[in-house]
Amino acid sequence: MTEPESVFGQLKNNRGFRRFLLRGLSKVTLEVGWLSLAHNLLKQATTDQKRKRASLRVIGDWLVFSF
Repeated sequence: MTEPESVFGQLKNNRGFRRFLLRGLSKVTLEVGWLSLAHNLLKQATTDQKRKRASLRVIGDWLVFSF
């Protein structure tokens, strides 16, 4: 189960989002879409970095890739 409240908390606290810059329902909907896209891309980048880091191991002077 996903908790949507944590996403809003992260947007407000970590990204500094306090208020909408645009007015009108269609513009606010677009702005929420951009915020969601940015949040998901940052989340995906973090996951990819963790996977990449986990797949690299150094044994002695050898760099070993595990797939």
